[in-house]
Amino acid sequence: MAIAKAERLMNLALCLLGTRRPLSKRELRDSIEAYVEASGSRAETSDDSFNRMFERDKDDLRELGLVIETVESLDGEIGYLARRDSNRLPPITLDAEEAAALGLAAKVWQQARLAGAASGALQKLRAAGLPEDVDPYEAHGALEPRIPVHEAAFEPLMLACRDRRPVVFDYRKATAARPEPRHVEPWALECWRGHWYLAGFDRDRGAERVFRLSRITGRVRSRGARFTAPVPDVVTVRETVASWAGETADRSALIRLRTGAGYPLRAKATAARELGDGWDELEIPYGHGLDAWLVEFGPDVVVLEPAELRADVMDRLRAVAKG
Repeated sequence: MAIAKAERLMNLALCLLGTRRPLSKRELRDSIEAYVEASGSRAETSDDSFNRMFERDKDDLRELGLVIETVESLDGEIGYLARRDSNRLPPITLDAEEAAALGLAAKVWQQARLAGAASGALQKLRAAGLPEDVDPYEAHGALEPRIPVHEAAFEPLMLACRDRRPVVFDYRKATAARPEPRHVEPWALECWRGHWYLAGFDRDRGAERVFRLSRITGRVRSRGARFTAPVPDVVTVRETVASWAGETADRSALIRLRTGAGYPLRAKATAARELGDGWDELEIPYGHGLDAWLVEFGPDVVVLEPAELRADVMDRLRAVAKG
């Protein structure tokens, strides 16, 4: 049915673009075979079926950007046409700097499944006026942007975000031994500090959640139902992840760190001193989610204070130990 509708819309667009004078509904109905077939054999319902279908198709074409004019003739008959001048895009002009920026953007996706689409887009831009003396893929100094996409979940989630389709996948939290199914309405994907994250509405928890793609196990399955929660105008993936990672800390924590280990923690430290016996003492920013991050360092980290952070880390370690 989707293919049939697309073909019908294409035929209607070609008729409206190809005419020099407005075409009436009757003329369009006789010119497009799909309208003749869809009208039905019963005379009393054929006109209503055609009118409903034509109005929907006309609205769909206008949503896609086609400018359709409605013209009334001298005898009062309504006609439709799409003038080529009104539906022609302006010429694309790019200078060397703009072309270089597009080239760098395309190189970002060379390691991902979007490499073909990016290359095809640049070819179309060159055909539309990209400067011939500019090579979009030419190296520009030492800048070699890369966004690695190794997770199998990236492509199905990207398509689900685009098509607004709910998904189901198995997700293993940092402190859990086994994955559990999550039913999510995906909103946006974003790369932050070398990792891809998905933001969306978690149906099981009834709230917004952010998922790290590397913790998705198995296959991402699509669901045909529609979204049940509104999609926010702005999805702040990085800010959400940063808050969960303790980036928006307003307090300090005191930890003991094994010498030669935990370099990400050392980079965050606001103060540090050697304790001897293979241990150092660090003062680090303390915010929401710091306990989950500290657990990842295992026996190399001991929380000294505050007591609530120490208790949270101990609880997470016990959960992992229980499996």
